[in-house]
Amino acid sequence: MKSILNKEKLIQLLGDYYVGKAADCILDPDILRQVRMRRRQLGRMMMALDRDKAKYRIPAGDYFISRKIDGEFTCLVYRDGEAFTVNPGGTVRMGAEFHKRAAKHLKKAGVKSALIGGELYVNRPDGKRAWVHDVVRVARKPEDEDAVDSLGFGIFNIYDLDGKDYSMHYADAIQKVQEIFGKDGLVHSVETVVGDEKEIFKLFSKWVDEEDAEGVVVRSDTAGVFKIKPRHTLDLAVVGFTEGIDDRSGMLHSMLLAVVRSDGSFQIVSRVGGGFSDDQRIEILKLLNPQVVESEYAEVNSDRVAYQMIKPGLVIEISCLDIISRTSHGSTIDRMIIEWDEDKKHWEGIRRLPLCSIISPQFLRIRDDKTANADDVKISQLSDITEIPDLERVADDLILPLSTVIERVVATKTLKEATMVRKLLLWKTNKEEASRDHPAYVLHLTNYSPNRKEPLQHEIRVSSSEEQIKMLMENWKEKYIVGGWVIV
Repeated sequence: MKSILNKEKLIQLLGDYYVGKAADCILDPDILRQVRMRRRQLGRMMMALDRDKAKYRIPAGDYFISRKIDGEFTCLVYRDGEAFTVNPGGTVRMGAEFHKRAAKHLKKAGVKSALIGGELYVNRPDGKRAWVHDVVRVARKPEDEDAVDSLGFGIFNIYDLDGKDYSMHYADAIQKVQEIFGKDGLVHSVETVVGDEKEIFKLFSKWVDEEDAEGVVVRSDTAGVFKIKPRHTLDLAVVGFTEGIDDRSGMLHSMLLAVVRSDGSFQIVSRVGGGFSDDQRIEILKLLNPQVVESEYAEVNSDRVAYQMIKPGLVIEISCLDIISRTSHGSTIDRMIIEWDEDKKHWEGIRRLPLCSIISPQFLRIRDDKTANADDVKISQLSDITEIPDLERVADDLILPLSTVIERVVATKTLKEATMVRKLLLWKTNKEEASRDHPAYVLHLTNYSPNRKEPLQHEIRVSSSEEQIKMLMENWKEKYIVGGWVIV
């Protein structure tokens, strides 16, 4: 069978260990589509709970109870003796020791093709719990062969095994994984115990409370999938708030929260609207109203009401169930960075950079002992839990390149002693690599006619293709610069 991997597009990092982008090196585009679909499917199926909620949300019955590995969702792809992994973000990895062992086990079992779901993680030499940022550090830039050899793969499901899908028959999937991979220390079934709802909480106490595991995952083919984790606590800066509407008028609706980066800029991270008593909503609103300031940056709450921004200073403590830094497609979760101008007494928006989403935030208390600075509301509260790219970027790095004008055409026409103006402007932003908020090319039409009810009109088009945008420019010239119009 022809290989589905173009190895020439892979980049050698160390020894036999190579990485690449799925779009460049996987010849079958359906593979990445399947990986992303399985990640979304798992996200839809899995209900995240803390221990207290799990006690009354999980029905009585028998379950497969697994120790949760703090790693990166990844799929192992196998075709005729060759194994590699790909994550939803499209990163392909090949040649680590666990890849070699996986291929060996699957070949010995007579398997021709497979797509297997699991967690890529790091076996730490000190025996302590691995964190997802360990995976990022080792998998992206290993220091030596020992680092590559520390990468492991904990399997939790089989999506395809020679054409058979085991994903909705978990007992069969786990049995098959154990038959194929046995007790291999690098590529193996996640630690799983069969038990009832009481056993779930016994194992939570053992694995999480005593052994510092990330959590437990509970599966049942009938009841569904549950992720049970302890709640995290965070100290965050309050930068804005909204008031309730209708019968909740005069009460706080929600707060807009931020962390402080190393350069002192603020990055929006979450909103919190739960955990307040009605009395707290009234009193906190009274506290915030006198602190309202002007802002060039605007954001709205779930009711589409704009947040009123306040001067920095107030810090609150919240709890949350989880912190994630990537979407189900593997894309980063970008949040706006804003700066406080002390002289002008207002907020200015800078640009978006990767951060995270906070799952199930709940207000706990106001932290009168803390202020909004890089020590008290530091961004490392988040990066200690999940991997965040571009963490060390500072505001001075965020100045975007200047745009370049490609073509400008201005034409006028006089009608009834009134001068009409049409202007076409085409430019390259030069910002598309630095920020996903900007297209590569922009074409803008200004159309002014003093005799119209609305004298000034605008039209805009964007594109990532220079050829396409220039063709559109020519079309607009033919459309708008017609008989009677004179180019000036």
